[in-house]
Amino acid sequence: MIEVSSLSKRYGNFLAVDDVSFSIKKGEVVGFLGPNGAGKSTIMNIVTGYLSLTQGTVTVDGYDILEEPEQAKRRIGYLPEIPPLYTDMTVYEYLAFVYDLKKVKFPKKPHIDEILRLVKIDNVKDKLISKLSKGYRQRVGIAQALVGNPDVLILDEPTVGLDPKQIIEIRNLIARLGQNHTVIVSSHILSEIQAVCERVIIINHGKIVADSTPDELSRELSNDHSVVLRVAGTEDELTKILSNVKGVQSVNCLGQKESGTLDFVVTPKAGADIRREISERLASRNKYVVMLASNQLSLEQVFMRLTYEADAAAIAAAAKNGKAGEK
Repeated sequence: MIEVSSLSKRYGNFLAVDDVSFSIKKGEVVGFLGPNGAGKSTIMNIVTGYLSLTQGTVTVDGYDILEEPEQAKRRIGYLPEIPPLYTDMTVYEYLAFVYDLKKVKFPKKPHIDEILRLVKIDNVKDKLISKLSKGYRQRVGIAQALVGNPDVLILDEPTVGLDPKQIIEIRNLIARLGQNHTVIVSSHILSEIQAVCERVIIINHGKIVADSTPDELSRELSNDHSVVLRVAGTEDELTKILSNVKGVQSVNCLGQKESGTLDFVVTPKAGADIRREISERLASRNKYVVMLASNQLSLEQVFMRLTYEADAAAIAAAAKNGKAGEK
């Protein structure tokens, strides 16, 4: 659906995006994660055709964003970090304006009414946008991206400035939209990406430093693949049950942390994922599991490690270039 190849963007001497390549398939929900200033929004603006590129190619459903911009943009719905709202219009008036601007061919009223229901703003369709809360304005911004029923939705910081309840509502909306659209969510908030995205692309200093699922990134970067569990039973009985699980290398009891239960650290053999097998074996023995968690790195820890390594590499490269210049 989206192909980005050798993409670079330069502002004078500053290289904002450095030789970035990735592809996104139809129906994927992908998160762009990175620190502020990492290049996320620049890449999003290039993919949507709002910014020109210095080098490389971007195609949307086979259409080059530079060579066939009208065809490419027709397949994209875009929510910028600051939604482009006309606050002196009502919600319905604004969406009707966007409909005309995009030259949509669907029957106008049924199409807009369907979007209003989907985004759950039909109850405020006759209100001025200036009178809406921040959460409702964000929904209107998503609604305008949906006008024309584009194949791809690109959402840049969709929950910035929202309260916790509004954030959950927008997350749920994104999850629903992901059932019928290819969705790209750009954010620097890790919980945001982990909650709604099945794949993560981490950007730092204009480069891709990781591209995988959160679970795969965690497995690849973790040195500790053990599982911690809390379960009701006796030490000898539970040790025997856990030791006989396929893929288990060792079992260590940590003692009692909660009344009536014992904590264990179970270490797998190389490459084995033992969580499902442990759950099934204990359930078949009628053992009550209070807690089961992996010791692998969280997405936050993965992000910190990758961006720290990228920062260290950038500093080292700058120092090396500085010494070369002195010579």
